[in-house]
Amino acid sequence: MRPTSSHLLLCLFLLLGLGLAQPARADITVAAKQLSLPGLRLQNLSVQLDEDPGGGLHLQLQASQADVAAMGWRRVGLHLDGRLWRDAQLRWVFDGRVQLHGAPGSALSNAQLTWVVNPDSDTMQVELRQDKAQANAWLPLDQPSHAQISLRQLPAAWLQGLLGTVWSGRLTGGRLDADLALDADDAGVQSSGQFTLADVGFDTPSGTLAGQGVDGKGRFGFDSDDNGAQISLQGSLGGGQLLLGPLYAKLPAHPVQLDVSAHAGHGAIELQRLHVNDADALQLDGALAFDTKGDLQALRLDHFHANFPAAYQRYGQAWLATLGVHDLRSAGHLSGSLDLRSDGLRAFAFDTEGLELADGAGRFAVSGLHGGLDWSAQDDRPATTLGWQGLQFYRMPSGAVQSHWQSRDGTLALSQPLVVPVLKGQLRLASLDWRPAAAKGQRLATSLTVTGVDMASLSHALGWPSFPGTLGGAIPSLRWVGDRFELAGGLSVNVFDGFVDVTHLSLQQPFGDAPVLAGDISLSQLDLGALTSVFDFGSITGRLDGSIDELRLVNWSPVAFRAWLLADGGGRISQRAVNNLTAVGGGGIAGGLQGAMLKLFKTFGYKRIGLNCTLHGAVCQMGGLENEDGGYTIVEGSGLPHLQVIGHQTRVDWPTLVRRLREAINGHAPVIR
Repeated sequence: MRPTSSHLLLCLFLLLGLGLAQPARADITVAAKQLSLPGLRLQNLSVQLDEDPGGGLHLQLQASQADVAAMGWRRVGLHLDGRLWRDAQLRWVFDGRVQLHGAPGSALSNAQLTWVVNPDSDTMQVELRQDKAQANAWLPLDQPSHAQISLRQLPAAWLQGLLGTVWSGRLTGGRLDADLALDADDAGVQSSGQFTLADVGFDTPSGTLAGQGVDGKGRFGFDSDDNGAQISLQGSLGGGQLLLGPLYAKLPAHPVQLDVSAHAGHGAIELQRLHVNDADALQLDGALAFDTKGDLQALRLDHFHANFPAAYQRYGQAWLATLGVHDLRSAGHLSGSLDLRSDGLRAFAFDTEGLELADGAGRFAVSGLHGGLDWSAQDDRPATTLGWQGLQFYRMPSGAVQSHWQSRDGTLALSQPLVVPVLKGQLRLASLDWRPAAAKGQRLATSLTVTGVDMASLSHALGWPSFPGTLGGAIPSLRWVGDRFELAGGLSVNVFDGFVDVTHLSLQQPFGDAPVLAGDISLSQLDLGALTSVFDFGSITGRLDGSIDELRLVNWSPVAFRAWLLADGGGRISQRAVNNLTAVGGGGIAGGLQGAMLKLFKTFGYKRIGLNCTLHGAVCQMGGLENEDGGYTIVEGSGLPHLQVIGHQTRVDWPTLVRRLREAINGHAPVIR
């Protein structure tokens, strides 16, 4: 309990002049509509003094509303009941109970109060006990605004009113011990001392600042006035969890050294100095600031040094999860600095030797990362070098690389072209300009070429059937706009003696939980014999053209496209390929004598093969060469025996179509259901 309230109650009794001056008088009742003293206002006050059978006086005091500004108490009900007497040392002693109704954290809802005034030594002592909680205060009568206080097993929530005067947060649990000095007057409160925390929790309305199960100890300073409070803390924390905006900490059992200087006022809080030392995981020096809603306004790390994997497990796991990176495997160390404001990045720098990182979802991995980067939104920075021994992006590995960078006018750029070996070929970046501070505009621009990438190696890396051929192409412009990569130009794959061209590519949230890929694909003169042999679909000869326009994949699964496939140069088709095409289209072969004759042949001549599919809303609208009564032509025969395959299902559930295709290319006869 703050000594201010004890002091003011004593002033009240002295003001009444009852009991202390004339203890022989009894049965006295005093009432007041309102009584105001410095720092205290009581409304609907009544005081009653009666003779106590055990000697002295029985005192009862009630107030329907008590306001104690320094404690942050507003409209708190007060009831005081006990015995007042003078002991053998001529000290005034009050022993009874105090009950507050509506105090934050249910403070002093039913506490035992012992109050001793010693005129000879000019001192007053107050002792409060409730359950396991105990508070003791010693005050000089000639300077009652000063107190020495000892707190043991005090519920942290009892301090909610005090903290609420400068902070919008809420204490949710835990206890504390403290020994402190306190000075309180109309201008504010000053206090300093040492403390021990046990299982303390707190949160804020926005949920961006929170703590749970926090233990700690150290020294503190507190100085409040009308403009807020200045808080200093030096000590250690151990165990529990902390959330400070984007920084989430799962504190270890061993002590983490902490040195903080903060200003809190009008609901906002600014950590002007933040020093953290977790010996085997993270060391940092910097500052933090949050607005009245608890939203991050500034994060400045003048220096940090992180050791992995401990730094990731204790401090980085939750933050990276918000960026879509989960279950990161890591080793090595990283040092650097960071300046992040509410409107975006202002500066960053890092350097490392031999850092290892791998995303748990297999989307990226880097080994032997060494060197660093140095960027500023305003100042030119020294040139840097960043290299790696190996880099993998979505299971596509690349070899060792050394890159050179320079930051000027807010742009971090390659200072010379970069060649990355990829699957027996090369990825060459002629230029790359990255503007990290660009919030919604163009963040990245580059031009690149791909040459000689082996399709068989690429197929193996992606888990596809092995394709012969090579991948190449030129992308004169790749831009990062918002959270989306946009590629001008395109990629061309020389495969199956033909070409597959990919244009209008864009990739949104590449490392998020649901990346979105969009683009157009054009197929030109693919050798159907080579293509069908790879997929074990059944033999078809001839050449295939087609397109897959407005393709859209979410988390690498198609959700929309317009596709058409056409082989109009004629060729031969096997009985098995006929059956697979028939099953995919949900159709059949012409019946009667023709159908019986077809069973006698293993291959057939065809004039044209065509199949269309427009995917929308998990349903594929099917079509073919020509519309027939109740269906569409998929295969138009040529010569004898004359073959005609008709598709009857114009609307096919996409998962059903995928199942039929999978059964066909795996050598199983698709089943129409």
